[in-house]
Amino acid sequence: MKEYPSLKRELIRKPIYAFDKLDGSQIRAEWDKKKGFWKFGTRRQLLDSTHENFGEAPDLVRAKYERDLSDIFKKEKLQKVVCFFEFSGLSSFAGTHEDENHDVVLFDIKVHKKGLVLPKDFLKMVGHLDIPRVLYQGNANEILAERVRDSELEGMTFEGVVCKAQEYSTPGVPFMFKLKSKAWLNKLRGYCKDDEELFKRLE
Repeated sequence: MKEYPSLKRELIRKPIYAFDKLDGSQIRAEWDKKKGFWKFGTRRQLLDSTHENFGEAPDLVRAKYERDLSDIFKKEKLQKVVCFFEFSGLSSFAGTHEDENHDVVLFDIKVHKKGLVLPKDFLKMVGHLDIPRVLYQGNANEILAERVRDSELEGMTFEGVVCKAQEYSTPGVPFMFKLKSKAWLNKLRGYCKDDEELFKRLE
């Protein structure tokens, strides 16, 4: 399975869809027309039900999404798809998770040999399922960035937003970037203490 592309941190001045950024860990799940969801991974390694931290993720994905997504993908005549989910609980922060109930939320789809689905098409395809809310649609500008930094964008949860343009920057990868709130970054600074390398990796 291909890794999800890294998100830029600088503002890209294009018309975008801004999705609420959920604070969790990425889970990848490969769907096949004959097998359904059959291969799972974190951002950089494969996993199964024995994984120490994310062993419950495959069952969560299958229980919540497999029936609906299989129907959608078959209707679209797709053969192989990788879906990306955010794994989190109420206490999750910066990729750390407590021993509590967790959920998975679908945030992107990559179609084999085509790439990531553009945001408008993503909403048309799966907008009726549980996905991050669209909090803003329009030109990306400093006003938007400031509202996110100050946690003033209506509907935004703690971390920030992920912005996606309705055009590709490279084949199969849309223009995408993330904006984060000062409150979340300040909490991260306290969590990392003096470890600047850890802060840069997690921000």
